[in-house]
Amino acid sequence: MNGGVRIDGNTLRLPGGVAVRFIRTLRLPESGTHALPPGLGEFPVRRVADYPDTVPEAWRARGGVMLPVYLREAMWLSFAGSSEPAALQIGAGKVCAVSGKAWTGRLSRDPQNYVVLPRQPWLDGINSGRGTVRQFVAVPLGLGATVEGQVTGEEVWGGVQVQSFPLGEPALARWREEQRRLAEAMARTMTGGYGGPPPGGALPAMAPAPGAAPAAPGAAPRAAAAMGLGVGGSLRQEVYRDDRPLSDWAAEPAGRVFVHLVTPPEWRRITGEAPPPSPVDRAAYTRAGLPWYDYYDADADDLAPADPLQSVKPVGDWLGDDHDPWQAPAPHQIHPLKDAPGKPVTDGDW
Repeated sequence: MNGGVRIDGNTLRLPGGVAVRFIRTLRLPESGTHALPPGLGEFPVRRVADYPDTVPEAWRARGGVMLPVYLREAMWLSFAGSSEPAALQIGAGKVCAVSGKAWTGRLSRDPQNYVVLPRQPWLDGINSGRGTVRQFVAVPLGLGATVEGQVTGEEVWGGVQVQSFPLGEPALARWREEQRRLAEAMARTMTGGYGGPPPGGALPAMAPAPGAAPAAPGAAPRAAAAMGLGVGGSLRQEVYRDDRPLSDWAAEPAGRVFVHLVTPPEWRRITGEAPPPSPVDRAAYTRAGLPWYDYYDADADDLAPADPLQSVKPVGDWLGDDHDPWQAPAPHQIHPLKDAPGKPVTDGDW
């Protein structure tokens, strides 16, 4: 295990209060640029260590967690609940989803290879710059359709990798002092004087962003159908530039975890659990008048496009055109956001 990563329900909790959830969502057309799709529930997440007799041997060596995902199912990552500033690296088959560079245990500013929490509340796809990302979509290894396959020419790792860096001690002490002073100032404003916190106790917290059964007797480990992340349509979402000096962050990660993606049949075989139902039909969702989202932070700067990710092609180039019906949401369906303890997770060799 590395750095005390724990699993709490379906939430990964990394040191420093970092919380990561994997959210099911609507897969978008591969043409055009779209509003943010809704969250349709969390992917179930299980520890690899809880199924030593049924997970593939390579998964046991890497440790981490696993979740079930359908072919061409889309997902986004929610970072709501982070309490202190953190730098978070997200990998797709050990290719950085922000910079397009190879996975590394170090933070980089040129290009930036991480997102900053809590400013970045979620990430829906790889950084394509100019206020957009390209949606994370599950695809099998072996076709060359994953981000990993297109950027590196090989498909070795698959899955998703997550790694967190806290502020260094001097920067963290400064941040905590700033928060203490801000809390005092808010308390004075809300009470009309200097009488301490407002009635009812602590200051209000920010609202969160929207968005094991035994294995079969006699089952034995075998090679699983490996899955990775490719890309789908373009979404309006910024990946924010870090405004802190790189020296403010710790030199080493505080926690990391390998997230294995497993097909629904393999999920049932490994865990004995039924997988979630198949993804929601997006046209039916839109016709029902349900919400989509738009998020914009006027005080933050968007990162430039990541050069290695510019040439990544959508999964439709391998799996065929997307013939599902598409009905764009009406303007009134797009809702503006902002200004427009569990079990430890084992870590292994990866």
